[in-house]
Amino acid sequence: MRVAIAEDSLLLREGLTRILGDAGLDVVASYDNADDLLRFVRSFPPEVAILDIRLPPTHNDEGMRAALRIREQHPGVGVLVLSQYLELGLAMQLLSESAEGVGYLLKDRISDVEDFTGAVRRVAGGGSAVDPKIVSTLLKRRRNDDPLAVLTPRERQVLELMATGASNQGIADELVITLRAAEKYVSGIFTKLGIPSTRSESRRVLAVLLFLRA
Repeated sequence: MRVAIAEDSLLLREGLTRILGDAGLDVVASYDNADDLLRFVRSFPPEVAILDIRLPPTHNDEGMRAALRIREQHPGVGVLVLSQYLELGLAMQLLSESAEGVGYLLKDRISDVEDFTGAVRRVAGGGSAVDPKIVSTLLKRRRNDDPLAVLTPRERQVLELMATGASNQGIADELVITLRAAEKYVSGIFTKLGIPSTRSESRRVLAVLLFLRA
């Protein structure tokens, strides 16, 4: 798996390269700015691009704008954005069209190497990786006309885990239930939210998007 990185902190950039390399991923490009990364992606698209949300020269939203450009111009490239702090508006901007092949994580997640490299692999494979703090924040902002009101508390737990990118087995492990039970919950969520199996988009992605937008 080929990975390209844009991170202006030399220490973190080298750390990411080491972590990903030790996990068997091939870091083929590493830059301290968005422009160089964009030029590389245009010429040699990797499976996934990892970007700091704020990059030189202004350290405003260069990383986010580059991520959105990659999503638009190179839909086959997964995009994982890293942020020091939770910036919900920018996160939702990234996830507004689709949660497929995209991720938004806080940098403190990198310390859990297994989870972080798993998130990189999921994004590269077309899945999603949403920081649990985003999910927690969105849960606190539920509207009175909550479209997820049809779900039971347990189904909400399952959907929350789906939003962070957990597989059915991961859901089963987290909730200490059987894999068959997890699959039954996921199927029930799809049915209650009216997400048919005939849709071309991933049902999990559609369910996650509904959760994030609710």
